[in-house]
Amino acid sequence: MPYTTDDQPTAPAPGTYTIDAGRSKIAFTTRHFFGLGAVHGTFALASGQVNIAAEPTQSSAMAVIDADSFTTDSGTRDKVVRSSKYLDTTTHPHITFASHAVQDTGTGYVLRGEVTVKATAQPVELTVEQPEHGTDGIRFRATTRIDRYAFGITVDKGMTARHLTLSLDILAVPATGNTPGE
Repeated sequence: MPYTTDDQPTAPAPGTYTIDAGRSKIAFTTRHFFGLGAVHGTFALASGQVNIAAEPTQSSAMAVIDADSFTTDSGTRDKVVRSSKYLDTTTHPHITFASHAVQDTGTGYVLRGEVTVKATAQPVELTVEQPEHGTDGIRFRATTRIDRYAFGITVDKGMTARHLTLSLDILAVPATGNTPGE
């Protein structure tokens, strides 16, 4: 196993890390048919960066999600969600996240920031597990709950529920020209 955690967690080495979009995953779960059926799907990460500070609570992160990558097990649902009724991916191709605060919980972190969907920014808190250090970078796992109504997406209440639970599995690698810890 390339990643390890200790009983005594340590913060990642300070530095700038680039999110490896190809080896990172954003999965979500919601409900459909008025809460009777589960819907599972994914979004693809387009890009992102994590800046680890010497004091971990001063760290920051940003990410860009490809809105058009919304995928579930239903092509019909996916087409509707990508349409102007929901995400309007033609006009708004990206969903963005930018952090503004980090809180150490002792077993992980709470990352506070804003998510922007269709030009509407809303606050969000991600519960981040203790990062895992590996030979090819740092693995971050986080969860959050998003209220689509907060972004003005209130149509088709039977197609998808109001809330989505997102699970992020992010691999961040040292940025080119950056040696963490220096």
